[in-house]
Amino acid sequence: MQLLLVEDDPTMQATLHRALTRRGIEVTATGDGGTVLRHWIARQPDAVVLDLTLPGLDGLQVLKQARDKGLRTPVLILTARGTVGDRVIGLNAGADDYLPKPFDLDELEARLRALVRRCSDPAVSNAMTPGTVQLGAIRYDKESGALYRHGEVMEFTPRELALMHALLAQPGHAVAKERLYELVFPGQLDVQYEAIEVVVYRLRKKLAGTGLTLMTLRGLGYLLRTDEA
Repeated sequence: MQLLLVEDDPTMQATLHRALTRRGIEVTATGDGGTVLRHWIARQPDAVVLDLTLPGLDGLQVLKQARDKGLRTPVLILTARGTVGDRVIGLNAGADDYLPKPFDLDELEARLRALVRRCSDPAVSNAMTPGTVQLGAIRYDKESGALYRHGEVMEFTPRELALMHALLAQPGHAVAKERLYELVFPGQLDVQYEAIEVVVYRLRKKLAGTGLTLMTLRGLGYLLRTDEA
């Protein structure tokens, strides 16, 4: 297991680093909230242990930015803030588990291994609901056509939604501008061909921070891709 340990207390960080390494876990440690995402993206860990009280950005800010960028790594929050309210806030921000200080090392290891097993098992990770696709921070329900961000329905105009559906129907492939025009403006012969670019522009603004990028491929059309691709 590769673990990113985010803990600002030097003594606690050193103790956890040493103890978890002895248990066969490869640990990368940092104590600065401003550098966490750089380590996270560079290392692509199997799990993240995240303290809430950090210099720079606090743990909740780090977690929100990570989820907005489409980083789905399981996160266990480890903090001295042990109230129910803090746990709820952390879990709502995108954490997968919560362990208040003081804690038992055996329990920490067991929870981490359970998180990694759960998220690496295709039968579990794909079981959110049949016909549901996760792309970056966006979840797409094929049956209803709705798109969700952090559990809330995203608001699109009918034309923006038609464009998204056309791109999602061919993930990883460019869709020709002509085809998109036909789908977004069906039978509307009075609409100028360049109008599709206005819809693309507006959609790009709404996708900012979701971990998805709407790319223009000159001569080919438009492509929806995750920032990790």
